[in-house]
Amino acid sequence: MREKILISGNEAIAEGAIRAGCDFYAGYPITPQNELTAYMAENMPRANRVFVQAESELAAISMVMGAAASGRRAMTSSSGPGISLKQEGISYLAGARLPCLIVNIMRGGPGLGNIAPAQSDYFQATKGGGHGDYHCIVLAPSSVQEAYNLVFLGFDLADKYRTPAIILGDGMLGQMMEPITITSSASGKKQVKKPWALTGCKGKAPNIVKSFYMQEGDLEKFNKVLQKQYAQITQKEQRFEGMHLEDSEIILVAYGSTARIARSAVQSLRKKGKKAGLLRPISLWPFPVGIFEDLLKKKKKKLRFFVTEMSYGQMVEDVRLAVNGRARIDFYGRAGGGIPTEEEILERI
Repeated sequence: MREKILISGNEAIAEGAIRAGCDFYAGYPITPQNELTAYMAENMPRANRVFVQAESELAAISMVMGAAASGRRAMTSSSGPGISLKQEGISYLAGARLPCLIVNIMRGGPGLGNIAPAQSDYFQATKGGGHGDYHCIVLAPSSVQEAYNLVFLGFDLADKYRTPAIILGDGMLGQMMEPITITSSASGKKQVKKPWALTGCKGKAPNIVKSFYMQEGDLEKFNKVLQKQYAQITQKEQRFEGMHLEDSEIILVAYGSTARIARSAVQSLRKKGKKAGLLRPISLWPFPVGIFEDLLKKKKKKLRFFVTEMSYGQMVEDVRLAVNGRARIDFYGRAGGGIPTEEEILERI
């Protein structure tokens, strides 16, 4: 059975989490993601799940660590400064190979910043954020429907690879309301078995969850295990959306809410006879380098890329690495609550 409802991005993520089988949520209020926490506070108990408003962001991520270690589908959410406070815990989750879902509805920064939308947490999400050599899977929705859908994928990938996954949205996406389609069959999604989970010493031998290795060489061996896993994720989990890529001479690259504006710019350029396209990364880590390779191999003419984002140049660095000097790359960004407009993008192109 399919049901269509009008809902905000924050609430859609929360509803998706409940239907994806989230057992445990711990969070702490911060704008512009408060609607997500409020929705979980009301609806998790109704579904006989655990909701905790923690005393701090540090407490929330630590509670998620405990729930994840026991094999539960655990989740937290925050924005900017709150995610910064969670970074030590996220590093510990990665170091203990504990799956969970972390939602960041980005706001303006640095520091306390403001509550307007931004995309300046890209480095924090995709380059680790905490200490040590680790990555989180990072998924970036650009619509309320996709925000709902990617929650299911985020939980599934986290469980599959035993790693934290991040949904990276922004204040615009979190606050906007759009109609979405909910499939009732998605409710109560079957979870994978977790033989590594802590069980209170039930069974033949107790499981151990840790990120601490004192014997010489043990930590390096474990890091090699992680790197092998990250290579596998990089190979198998690159995701993107393309629009008019076949004949494009200029390709706009944007993610999340900014991709919606870039899409309108592409449509305007097409109407003027310009061969423009859109490449929207959905997985920010792993970054979809494969599509850049394919485009550069297939195109006989010189391609041009135009990157736009709500930061002063973060994702553009991954685009430059993917292109590796084989095409021209231009950039336009705004931050601190500034949103690139279609007119500004067209003017710079």
